[in-house]
Amino acid sequence: MTAAQHGTATASFDHHSAECNAAPTAYYRAYRETCPVGRTDTHGGFVYTTRYADVVRVARDDDTFSSARATAGGEGTAIVIPRGPGLEQYPIELDPPAATRYRDLINPLLTQDAVAELAPMVARHTTRVVDAFIEAGSVDFVRDLTNPLPAAVTLDWLGFPEADWARLAGPIHDIFAALPGSERARRGAEGLAYLDQRIRELVAERRAAPAADAVSYLAAQRRPDGELFSVDELVSVIGLLIAGGVDTTTSLTGSTLVHLSRHPEQRQRLIDSPDLLTNATEEFLRVFAPSQSMARTARTDTEVGGCPVSAGERVLIPWVAANHDPAVFAEPERVDLDRDAARHLSFGIGSHRCAGAHLARLMFREMITQILTRLPDYRVVEEGLVGYPTHGNQTGWDAIPAVFTPGPRATGTRTAALGRAVELDLVVETVTAAAEGVIDVRLRAATGDPLPSWAPGAHLEVRLPSGRVRQYSLCGDPEQADRYRIGVLRETAGRGGSAELHAVAATGAALTVRGPRNHFPLVDAPDYLFLAGGIGVTPILAMVRAAARRQLPYRVVYGGRSAVSMAFAEELRAVAGDRATLLPQDEAGLPDLDGLIGGTGADTAIYCCGPGAMIDAVQRACDRTGRAGQLHVERFTAGDDLEVAFDPATNTAFEVHLARTGVTLSVPPEKRLIEVLRAAVPGLTYDCEKGYCGACETRVLAGTPEHRDSLLTEEERQAGRSMMICVGRCTSDRLVLDL
Repeated sequence: MTAAQHGTATASFDHHSAECNAAPTAYYRAYRETCPVGRTDTHGGFVYTTRYADVVRVARDDDTFSSARATAGGEGTAIVIPRGPGLEQYPIELDPPAATRYRDLINPLLTQDAVAELAPMVARHTTRVVDAFIEAGSVDFVRDLTNPLPAAVTLDWLGFPEADWARLAGPIHDIFAALPGSERARRGAEGLAYLDQRIRELVAERRAAPAADAVSYLAAQRRPDGELFSVDELVSVIGLLIAGGVDTTTSLTGSTLVHLSRHPEQRQRLIDSPDLLTNATEEFLRVFAPSQSMARTARTDTEVGGCPVSAGERVLIPWVAANHDPAVFAEPERVDLDRDAARHLSFGIGSHRCAGAHLARLMFREMITQILTRLPDYRVVEEGLVGYPTHGNQTGWDAIPAVFTPGPRATGTRTAALGRAVELDLVVETVTAAAEGVIDVRLRAATGDPLPSWAPGAHLEVRLPSGRVRQYSLCGDPEQADRYRIGVLRETAGRGGSAELHAVAATGAALTVRGPRNHFPLVDAPDYLFLAGGIGVTPILAMVRAAARRQLPYRVVYGGRSAVSMAFAEELRAVAGDRATLLPQDEAGLPDLDGLIGGTGADTAIYCCGPGAMIDAVQRACDRTGRAGQLHVERFTAGDDLEVAFDPATNTAFEVHLARTGVTLSVPPEKRLIEVLRAAVPGLTYDCEKGYCGACETRVLAGTPEHRDSLLTEEERQAGRSMMICVGRCTSDRLVLDL
């Protein structure tokens, strides 16, 4: 390996260069492939990184890499390169433990539960903002939607009067979109000065007369020494909440709207399958990270990825490069709405992970939902697009003109129910064998109440006792409101999820699920061709039942390895009669896909679900026969191939003692640690619940944690000083946590 590849040579790297601005992901890719960690003289000199693993290491190692201005020395914020102007921002420009008191201050306001309560307010503001331009038939999405909406939501939530919303929205956007030293940057600075003044006034008002808003809550909180937080501290904290809540969401939403205008097939998928937006949000965050990069300062001599780093040197950690690292995300430059992209770093990672992630998602989903629902044919006017002058630190659009068919105002109505997916506590009613290696699991509500309605193509997200998450299509009858039904194939070469469900699925067992969600809806069509392979028959069975009930023309072809492996075959035959063709491969061979698909009509909807190889073959046949536009597919994939393997049968009961509150709780083998903790700890911070975002990392004061995350290093695991409480457990009888 050359000196440059070791990072000891000086490169010409500049993340603010015209070349990087034109194609950031390609720019970082070129360095990742030749000199992944290196040193540059630009902007006063710094060490750059390009790989996911290196970015995570630096961002999480507060002991070695500091966020504080004092460590970097000099003037201006030290968490971006080059350094920018502005007041010190708490807690993002502090290191633990100094930063911890401010995270503890704001975290209770931004938990999943707290943000879910804001959903009606977010919907109301979005409807009002869209109403203002929907009758015109044209819009600048930045000026008219993606800037004013997050500003109104954030400032209303905090408690600022309506007169401040518009006055502050523009300057906040100017700070991110303006070139340093420009007239626009000056206006932005003046706006921040006004914001400083208004925060001070509002804190004083709320201390004198509290209201039901976030500033009142913050103004009443006390430091560990018992004193109220000072006004200067609150100005810093509230200013960061506003800046983080406004323009980052502006950037993400604008970039997504431009992408969907350029890719109408993906826009149509989201229109047809609204539930898909929950998953797609993480992919849009991965690809269109608003904050492109941040920086840290080395406290001591160290190394990153083989590159020596001296104490006092700045280190660039580009989220955009990490989000496009092929070692973590296959085909990273492709926008894949079905990808599990929750491992992205767009919210950061470590002690400074974005506290407002749940609120950002809520605002984004509401805006996208209302646009796709109310302006479904919008078209961005490409020649009018204006991007940020540099994408080195922040990226986004300054102007997004678009045209659409005018629509009616809708104030007072709701377009969709957004926010967190519905979480249900279900009980296994019965378990029966459906075929070789396949079980038929029927579920009902633990309370006995009716279950949320669903339509063919819907699935449940099952949270297993180990913390694993798996998705299973509903294959029962939507008209049975008191129970759900899923079919589960035990995959001997899988990662343990199906084996675990086979082990725990016994009559009376409790399961927590989210949903139903539907990424595979049955569209209206004059007739249908249903193609099922293996366990892919589960959504197809519900669709066939619906087509038969509506007395619509259809045909279903179901293939499997052998007759004994084909679940629900007799039930399918009973519903479809001679419209069903069953093809065990060991008896009938492979179906004639060209003949089947070529024999369909020009308006036939073709549905396919099964193994990846089968879906690929069907897609090729549709391409050959001119039927590609009629095909609807759902893939059953292995999911996150970086998930940690473990045997849930080793779960044991243990006690967890919360050192700050003195409470001791029992964690049974079938319960996750976080499920027990969140019932007892208000404001508990967590996000992915899969063990890789780092939001729930908690200090371990005693006991031996069992690490089931994919984030901690081997050295950190051996040390046992912290753990991810969303998936981790305990191998000793008692665990003591800093909670």
